[in-house]
Amino acid sequence: MDKETKNEFNKLGRMIKTGFDEVDKRLNGMDSRLDGLETGQEDIKLRLDNVAYRFELNALERRVEKLELKTGLMRP
Repeated sequence: MDKETKNEFNKLGRMIKTGFDEVDKRLNGMDSRLDGLETGQEDIKLRLDNVAYRFELNALERRVEKLELKTGLMRP
């Protein structure tokens, strides 16, 4: 293999390495963004675990109204 061909291969190799290095940087940035999203999702899940669902609140409200009517604390 002559010197010029070796230089072309080396040049091509450097170009490929540069391209892969840039892709690697972008992927690392995406990893950090995904980590942030996962953390946010965990926070949302924790908040939802502590929230009463609307249908449960409605059912409890009806039960309290019935009890208040029976005890005379509330008038119809």
